[in-house]
Parts: sequence; structure tokens; C-alpha cells
Amino acid sequence: MLRRFMVYGVFLSFLGINSQETNKRTLKLMGSRFDITVVSKNKTEANSYIDMAVAEISRIEALISSWDKNSQTSLINSNAGIRPVKVKGELFQLIQRAKHISKLTDGAFDISYASMDNIWRFDGSMNQIPSQEAIKNAVSKVGYKNIILNEKDSSVFLKLRGMKIGFGAIGKGYAADKAKELLKRNGVESGIINASGDLNSWGRQTHGENWNVAIKNPLNKNKVFALLPIYDKAVVTSGNYEKRVTLNGKTYAHIIDPRTGYPSNGLISVSVFAASAELADALATSVFVMGKEVGLDFINQLKMVDCIIVDDQGEVFYSENINIKNNK
Repeated sequence: MLRRFMVYGVFLSFLGINSQETNKRTLKLMGSRFDITVVSKNKTEANSYIDMAVAEISRIEALISSWDKNSQTSLINSNAGIRPVKVKGELFQLIQRAKHISKLTDGAFDISYASMDNIWRFDGSMNQIPSQEAIKNAVSKVGYKNIILNEKDSSVFLKLRGMKIGFGAIGKGYAADKAKELLKRNGVESGIINASGDLNSWGRQTHGENWNVAIKNPLNKNKVFALLPIYDKAVVTSGNYEKRVTLNGKTYAHIIDPRTGYPSNGLISVSVFAASAELADALATSVFVMGKEVGLDFINQLKMVDCIIVDDQGEVFYSENINIKNNK
């Protein structure tokens, strides 16, 4: 499932007082834009911390990339239907958590969606709707229950030949979490890792206030409808309005329901707030696939998780416990 995540209008106020200053670096990592912001004593110190975060994100990419033929993820995929592959504990646990989310969402989230990666293409190269047979064949290889995990030897086995796993729906969120964790462990008291909209924050701005996230309606980008203070929390926005294709007069967006093999519809934006960007990432995808009613009901049953949904008519819906500063 190809996805691109954005948080609309992330507003960060940077005021340097009390001998602390805010420094930000923007660069391309994991094929996407990353904005790494840290509060520190000076720019030299900030650069050393940011370099540390970059190294950690690059390490994560090497671990989970399905494009790198030498990665453990690629090794799992190339041995689908053949044999289990022993992997590092970190990767094993990531897959384990992904399976747990799949179970909770009845398959609305599923890292084995990667089996469909050549069916729908939103890079301008697709000129006809995939055949029902092609979609059916691809979906037959999707299914988190066919990801077999063995805790004794940390091995992963994909039961079916042609199965694939991919971390496009949680990889950048996980990288943001790990970079934040590393920086906190090394004494950085405040900052933000923004991985193309998979955002995780900690601490406060230099003047003592929380970081704020402003979310705009994608149908009216000049208007902010919600301003949320975030403290030691992650927010991920999943949208389907940028990667689209129109075929035979009908527009299809890039967020695919892994259970049916067809693009999801009815929503254009889902923002999820959670303790980690990895979790928010997975849940944003899940809600998008579930739809407004089922998605809101699902989020309302989870502790310390909130969401904002924008449907294809531009209407905005909030989960029950979200704390909004309205800016209508």
C-alpha cells in the first residue's frame, strides 16, 4: 500500500531564551523529507545531535528496506513459501507489533499488503484499471495470519510463495520514534522528528510552551480548523488527495484496502494522535480503510489515542476525547 503522510501546517515557534536555541535541519532520508529539530545550547551541539539522529534513521532504513536486496526484510520476502528466516530481535518485534495491529483492525492494516505493490501504480505509468483476476491473485497472497513468527529463534516465515511484507505504512513512524528515543537518551530535552508528516515530539519550546500542530482541511488549505498542543506525543496524517489516478472517468486514490485489493474511498484525510509515531502511522492507515463511522468507533475504544477525520465532502469529525483549539 503506497502511502504519503503529511501534517498540514506544522507551526513551530522558535524563541531562544535561557541560553537554549532551536535548530532545524531538513534532509532526504528513507526516500522522503525529514525535518529534525532540537533545542540545545548552540548550533554546534545541535548539529552533533542531528547527525546522531540521521545515523539512527539510516540504520533503521537498512533494517526494514524492501528495496535493499541485502536487508533482512528482503531476505524474508525472497524466502516466502520456502523457509523461515532468522532476523534481529528489533525487526522481529516490529513485525510482531504489526501483526497485533492487524488483528485489532481485522486486517485493515496489514504489512503483507506489499504483495500488491505492482497492481496499482500511482506514478503516472498506469493507464488502465487492473483486471479483477490480477487483483484477486494479489489479494490471495495478502494476509497477516500467514506471517508465522517463532519467538524461540526470532524467525519469520511467509507461508505463501509470492508473499511480501513492507513497512511503508509504519517505517518512517518507527524511524521517528527511534531517533527521538536516542536523542532523549543522550540528553536532548526537547525536539521534533518530522518524517514527511510522521511527527514525534518531546519537551517544550524554548519559551516554555508546548509545540503546536495546526491542521488544515485539504479542500481549503488556507484555513486552519484545528490547533493542537502536543507534549511528548506523536501525530500522523494520512491523505489520499495527492497520489491519485483517473481511469475511465473515475478517480482512484493510493490508499488500498489490503482485504479487497481496491482503493479506499469516502475519506481524504485522517490525523491520529498517539504515544508513538509507529502506532499513529498504523492507526491512520487503519481508520482510512475502515471509513468514518467504524474508524471513529474503533479509535474511541482506545486509550490515549485520538483522531481527526476529513471526509470527501470536506466535513471534519473528531474522536470523543480530543483537545482542540478551534480556529474556524
